[in-house]
Amino acid sequence: MIIVMKKNATKAQIENVIDWVESVGYKTHPSRGIERTIIGAVGDNRGKENLKFAESLSGVEKTMPILKPYKLASREAKEGNTVIRVGNLEIGGSRFIVMAGPCSIESAEQMMESAFIVKKGGADIIRGGAFKPRTSPYSFQGMEEEGLKLLRRAGDQAGMPVITEVLNPSDVDLIEEYTDILQIGARNIQNFALLKRVGKAKKPVLLKRGMMTTIEELLMSAEYILSSGNDDVILCERGIRTFETATRNTLDLSAVPVLKELSHLPVIVDPSHAAGNWKYILPLTRGALAVGADGVIVEVHPEPEKAVSDGFQSLKPERFYVLMEEIRNLEKFMRNETKVPA
Repeated sequence: MIIVMKKNATKAQIENVIDWVESVGYKTHPSRGIERTIIGAVGDNRGKENLKFAESLSGVEKTMPILKPYKLASREAKEGNTVIRVGNLEIGGSRFIVMAGPCSIESAEQMMESAFIVKKGGADIIRGGAFKPRTSPYSFQGMEEEGLKLLRRAGDQAGMPVITEVLNPSDVDLIEEYTDILQIGARNIQNFALLKRVGKAKKPVLLKRGMMTTIEELLMSAEYILSSGNDDVILCERGIRTFETATRNTLDLSAVPVLKELSHLPVIVDPSHAAGNWKYILPLTRGALAVGADGVIVEVHPEPEKAVSDGFQSLKPERFYVLMEEIRNLEKFMRNETKVPA
């Protein structure tokens, strides 16, 4: 249920409604728009009829049921788009955000050089994996806390935020200490204990769509994070498993406008894991920008041929610079095009 406040509702009236909703056993998630405040009330559906009484409270315009199963992630729950601020960056704002870096943190030298490349290319956020979920137990599993320290040092030296993946609820405190954005990978999208835990974190969460996950299931996983108290969720399309074998996965670019229609959350694309081949990263990134994504997360490595994981899908520095130049040129072109009258 959402409770729509009147345009002229006072702060005291809004707080009174929040207190009342919580007194009848529901959690509140206020969304303060430009014109009015909407209060999302989520909890056990068995008592939802009690929320209709909110219409009798001072400052309330009306109550409305949220028809989608993902209550807080839906467009019904919030006016406008969610814009997530990380330092001076805005994810979901007017600028196309680029997150870039190696799949795995391998050494201090590799991480520092990667940060230099990412910074020089004009990207916004450095990525790097310290804890690696691998299909084989014999594959490189990551440098763990030592890797987190290297990632943080590289980010600080470059003056850029950093993002890394968290695999276990018990690791959230440690990883939150070193990173600016927590990533939930495709294999953990329905690890509900982990989703609830990052929902209590103070850092934004990038949630990757699973290989066999529907759009509704992606939004329901986001709902676990939102309902646990973390409003800063970034959705990520990273390819789904189909019958096609020409690429590692099949990038579902249609998911971007669909998610934009259904949800207020920002949406980015991961062409690296979708394609599994560096040759396709540039055209897929063009496509992501064209269909309205808020950014991309790509893999870059100083020497992909020596990478301990996902080297074949990692861009060499020169190719990354070409990618960044094309992104910014296309972004300018599209921005100018939107100003031309129909």
